[in-house]
Amino acid sequence: MVSSQAKYELIQEVGRGSYGVVYEAAVRQTGARVAVKKIRCHSPENVELALREFWALSSIQSQHPNVIHLEECILQRDGLAQRMSHGSSSSLYLELVETSLKGEITFDPHCAYYLWFVMDFCDGGDMNAYLLSRKPSRKTNTSFMLQLGSALAFLHRNQIIHRDLKPDNILISQGRTPAGSPEPTLKVVDFGLSKVCSCSGLNPEEPASVNKCFLSTACGTDFYMAPEVWEGHYTAKADIFALGVIIWAMVERITFVDVETQKELLGSYVQQGEDIVPLGEALLENPKMELHIPARKKSMNAGMKQLIREMLSANPQERPDAVELELRLVRIACRELDWDT
Repeated sequence: MVSSQAKYELIQEVGRGSYGVVYEAAVRQTGARVAVKKIRCHSPENVELALREFWALSSIQSQHPNVIHLEECILQRDGLAQRMSHGSSSSLYLELVETSLKGEITFDPHCAYYLWFVMDFCDGGDMNAYLLSRKPSRKTNTSFMLQLGSALAFLHRNQIIHRDLKPDNILISQGRTPAGSPEPTLKVVDFGLSKVCSCSGLNPEEPASVNKCFLSTACGTDFYMAPEVWEGHYTAKADIFALGVIIWAMVERITFVDVETQKELLGSYVQQGEDIVPLGEALLENPKMELHIPARKKSMNAGMKQLIREMLSANPQERPDAVELELRLVRIACRELDWDT
């Protein structure tokens, strides 16, 4: 692929966007399936997105079953390739960092720079495609919310704010129980907008709290953005809001059609006349607006209803943090959610 050793064999393209191309590939030595993301570093924006993803995934010292695992990252310039490591003194790596910091290409523009991310291969599509192609299932809903709560708690404990949680960025790895029943495993992916938090002056024995790390760059996807993100002053509680939008939409099968792609997507929103408005935007305009939960079902488990309300609070201080959220989701699941299947 990028070296004379030909460690990986590309099998087929499985995804493409403005940011890069994703391939299904195989490890030549073992035959194991992996996903390989190829990113062309031809603009400062692409370089910054690629480095953010690399910094976030390489900062994680342990693996989590519901967070995509970065096996390795290869930096390629023309015919030269090298494995990239965080904090490397390599001139190739430092040129990319300088490009990201200055916002302009600082390397020879005639050279072709690429980053290759080798990660877990997910064979079940994304969360949208998986859920919307099947009948609603209380068992699946419960499993998915537990997996997502666990993944977000893990990320926040590792000082990572995702900033673009949405069903498109949650992939499915198909598995089987010992009895042979389908057992899908969720994987949170796409860390191009993520932020690894570190605050100077803190005791190194006490890692920075993502809930005290304030960010100002408004980014993400409209229908999953918290009110404070629209304002440009937010913390990790914005991830809690995004997950609230996802869980509410999953439980009630609330969808909308993306104007650009015409794709049906899971996501809760506010109806204003003939228009649908993202929850965060609507709550920014009217923080006291009452959300009608449940919106479609006749009834909903009281604990689930209260938790969704808190996750979607206009005031981020009223939302649970990720650790509390994970515990409450476990308690709700243990009480056998009273949802219609």
